[in-house]
Amino acid sequence: MKVLVTGSSGFIGGHLVRELTERGCRVLGIDVNPPTSRPEDFTFEECDILDVQKLKSKFLDFDPTHVVHLAARTDLDEKADLRVDYASNISGVENVVAAVQSTPSVVRCIYTSTQLVCRPGYVPQNNKDWQPHTLYGESKVLGEQIVYENDDGSKSWCIVRPTTVWGPGMNTHYQKFIRLVEKDRYFHVGNKLLLKSYGYVGNLVHQYAKLMEAPEVNMQGKMFYLADYEPISLRHWVDMLSTELGSGPIVTVPEILARFGAYVGDIVNFVGYNNFPFNSFRLNNVLTEYQVNISDIEKICGSLPYSMEAGVKETIAWYRQFYNK
Repeated sequence: MKVLVTGSSGFIGGHLVRELTERGCRVLGIDVNPPTSRPEDFTFEECDILDVQKLKSKFLDFDPTHVVHLAARTDLDEKADLRVDYASNISGVENVVAAVQSTPSVVRCIYTSTQLVCRPGYVPQNNKDWQPHTLYGESKVLGEQIVYENDDGSKSWCIVRPTTVWGPGMNTHYQKFIRLVEKDRYFHVGNKLLLKSYGYVGNLVHQYAKLMEAPEVNMQGKMFYLADYEPISLRHWVDMLSTELGSGPIVTVPEILARFGAYVGDIVNFVGYNNFPFNSFRLNNVLTEYQVNISDIEKICGSLPYSMEAGVKETIAWYRQFYNK
């Protein structure tokens, strides 16, 4: 199997490249940034997916059988211009679709979207029941629409929506979050368990690999949420992180006090301090429970390789190494 991965230098992309090469695949990674490591049987080419001619050339030169599209802008900037600043999620998807369709060797493509095509807590009635609440989510809705509208029946494809993904290599926001837990500066809000569909990155890339191998009838034209099969309790997950870090017990703050603090954060943000870490938007995201339907992906993938306990151990081991550099 020859696999082309766009966004190969990102958090998920780096893990997926290692997973695929360990499974015996030849992999070409495409990204605007170089990778931090290069496993055996992995080739990297710098390429912006907004450059459609260069992108098509990379496809034809490598002659892939499978494509995993991960490249995207993933931040939440509500002051951005949707079609300009999030062009990678819109025009970039158009270009990847065009490259896939113009490359005879490609038999299957997995297009990566996000759970944020619907606001947290909203249960969609069907795959096209989109309810985004951010510009990022809206850009990913447009990306999904492009995939559906350009299906010419020549290739096997599906769309995946990863939920919150965690694990070694996760972004700066979550690194800061672990730092807060380590320094005893994190607090629980209220006493609810706060059940959420999260995915450990090692399980997520296993799901990608299984989708590439699945019979076409099980995946063609479908949408799959990618997450661990059992939702995690945010409270229990943070407690496990704290224990693995050797930190003290997590303090619980009444919800009413947390909302007052978030209101203060809103005011601070309003007057121009946009990096203030606590506001109503973030508090509401923390307090909103959500569980996605993953029955279809479970049927395809079977058991997952990592427990939450194993994921926590690997994540904290990476974190300690990262901060001890």
